[in-house]
Formats: sequence, structure tokens, C-alpha cells
Amino acid sequence: MLIFDGDCHFCMGWIARWKQSTGANVDYAPFQEASVRFPEIPQAAYESSVHWLEPNGVHLSGADAVFRLFDFAQEKRPILELVTYLPGFMPLARIAYRFVATRRSFFSGLTRALTAH
Repeated sequence: MLIFDGDCHFCMGWIARWKQSTGANVDYAPFQEASVRFPEIPQAAYESSVHWLEPNGVHLSGADAVFRLFDFAQEKRPILELVTYLPGFMPLARIAYRFVATRRSFFSGLTRALTAH
């Protein structure tokens, strides 16, 4: 399950894209609903990044959660090769995730502007 901020337009846009990619392989839930089921995750953590939860207890957040999500895509993405074979990629991905996550409003507007028809 991927838990996200249901009040974030930027997040909702990405969730829509990821749902197309993963199909029925992944459950998605806004933290505003899922936090009742998973109270061990602090509210501030929910508000700052996405969370990946597996039935076996695996819990990832941020960039790690996003890249785990890609493992469940119906069509494998070349970016997974970078995660696996390019040393230093994940530390940079985590920095980039944090940068974007703390500026979601800006990147939401930028995304809308770049994808407007």
C-alpha cells in the first residue's frame, strides 16, 4: 500500500499516474483515511512524504517508497536499473525527493503549466 497526502494536488497528480502504471498491483490510500489504520506513523511523517507499507512489516518512505512502488509497475521502468546499478543514485534520489516534497506547491504549478494542453 502506498499512503499519500490526499490534500496535495501535486501528490494526487502523481498518484493518478502511478495507478495507471501499477494497475491492481498496488493499493493507494490518503493518509487522512489510512492514519487510523496505521497510528504508529506520526502525523508529521504522513504530511512530509509518501509511505509504502507491506503486509510483512516493511515500511519505506519518501524516495525509497517511490522506487519500491516501481517494482510493482506493469511495465518495468529503466530507472530501476539506475537504482540497482548506479552507485550513489539513491542518496541523490532521496535529496531530490526532499527538495521537491518541501516545495510541492511550486512543483504542482510547474507540472500543471508543463502539461497543459
